Amino acid sequence: MNDFFQLSRTDGIAHLQFNRPERMNTMAPAFFPLLRDTVRSLHDDGSARVLVISSTGKHFSAGMALDTFASSDTMFDTSSPRARLSFQDSLRRLMECFEVLDRARFPVICAVQGGCIGGALDLASACDLRYASADAFFCVQEINIGMAADLGVLQRLPKLIPCGIAREMAYTGERLTAERALALGLVNAVLPTPARCSTMRSAWRAASLPSRRSRLPAPSSRSTTRATTAPRPLCSR
Repeated sequence: MNDFFQLSRTDGIAHLQFNRPERMNTMAPAFFPLLRDTVRSLHDDGSARVLVISSTGKHFSAGMALDTFASSDTMFDTSSPRARLSFQDSLRRLMECFEVLDRARFPVICAVQGGCIGGALDLASACDLRYASADAFFCVQEINIGMAADLGVLQRLPKLIPCGIAREMAYTGERLTAERALALGLVNAVLPTPARCSTMRSAWRAASLPSRRSRLPAPSSRSTTRATTAPRPLCSR
């Protein structure tokens, strides 16, 4: 357990649960390497056949903790050519922290309640399955604060929903409701409120299937599925 999430394991199911509801489960700089190292450890030790990511509180996550990122004088410094190169390296390292979800040998299931905003949508879009509560919504928040969505969501969304809808989300920052997300295929199911319990039950039920049926940490079909859903750029023509 750390300041951002706790990890438990039961019968081949690893459960990673965000535990900062008082901060809307925002992601400070230290969150990213912790997530990366945790998923890599699960991948390497081979004990988990599936990973469920869930949250606590009203919202799944409000994304990057901009207050703590902004307090870093070096991470967003672009005042010189060397500083800009350093910024690009820092950005690549952040992206790699979500790419481990793509590369993991086990399926990753995301259970979303309330807001899935900004960087949280980057994370959710990197998962294999998404279950949402009726009050869930999804938002590419970066456009609303003058930033570029740069942790992979613009590459992943067009493989999950129609490209025009992905562009609309990126250009307008409008919220995608759970009902519409289901109709578009972003989520696998929408569960009624009270949200978190029913959403977690569905995620756990889905997680139990590969956990029971596969003797291997990674079902072979997962590699094939990932190969056919490799991210493509949002603005490819």
